[in-house]
Formats: sequence, structure tokens, C-alpha cells
Amino acid sequence: MSGFIPPHGGYEDLLSFRKARIVYDGTVRFCDRFLNRRDRTVDQMVQAARSGKQNILEGCMASATSKESEIKLVNVARASLEELLEDYRDFLRVRRQPLWAKDSREAMFVRKLGAKPDMSYETYSTFLDTRPAETVANILICLIHQTNYLLDQQLRALEKAFLAEGGLRERMTRARMDARRKPQRGD
Repeated sequence: MSGFIPPHGGYEDLLSFRKARIVYDGTVRFCDRFLNRRDRTVDQMVQAARSGKQNILEGCMASATSKESEIKLVNVARASLEELLEDYRDFLRVRRQPLWAKDSREAMFVRKLGAKPDMSYETYSTFLDTRPAETVANILICLIHQTNYLLDQQLRALEKAFLAEGGLRERMTRARMDARRKPQRGD
């Protein structure tokens, strides 16, 4: 081991971050198109979407010195997106609009779009920018489910890595012990 601070960052390469970014952009667009700007829900939805995205980023950046912070921040991202998911479900329920079944033709189409390696907001923009509110809400619900699934996988991987590698203090101790074991010049 050459040091005790591991490589960190790289959040833009994470599929969870890229999907969370689409959820954020889609939520901003959804609120602009379908909700009254003065509605308190607009701020709450946009902030929940932003929190989902930003906490993944912040967790990746904190990972070098605190696995605990990384795990907590990824969990905050997950919780924020769950809150946003419920906002979209509420939107559909109070308007008596259908929530797509997990295996519906529409949901499967959204999943198929999400499997493209170069997916971005543009992958979905034709649908998010032109379809009616209930369709856009359902698309974003599908995207949130995908992102949450990825975050659940990420949290399990972080837990496993922590158990195998430990945290910063343990890595610092190992690095110090390794340095002590190396023969000193001039001995």
C-alpha cells in the first residue's frame, strides 16, 4: 500500500449519480411544466431531487477520509429519493391517475432506455418534455426506483468494503506499522 488515503471522487462514473442527475433534471422540468411555482411542494421536490444527487457526490468526495461519512451520505441520498418517490406517488393518487405496474409495458420501456450505456437526460427528454403529467410522473418514478436500487447495491458494497478494509484510522495505523517495519537507510 503506497498510502492510507485511497483514490476517491469519480462520482460522475457512478451509474447511481448519473441516474440521480436525470431524476433531478427531470424533477425541475416536471415542476416547471405541471406545478404552480408558489406551491411549497415544488421546493420540496426539487430539494429532495437535488439532495439525492448531491449527497452521492459528497459521499464520493468524503470517501477518502471517512467511510462512515460516505455511507451516511449515500444513505441520505437514498432517503431523499424515497421522499421524492412518495411526492410523485402523491401527485398521481390525488389526481386519480394510474401508477404504472412494475412490469407494465410502459415501465419496461423506461427500464430498457435506462440500460443504454450513454444514457443521460437527453435519453428521456423527448418523453419528459412532451408527455402529459401522469406519464412524466410515472417515468420519473421508474427512474427513482432504478436509482434507489443502485444506491442499495452501493450501500451493500460500501459495507462490505468497510468490513474488509476498515476506516481511515485503521489504514493509518497499518501504514505507520508498515513504515516502521521497513529498514531505515543507514542501519
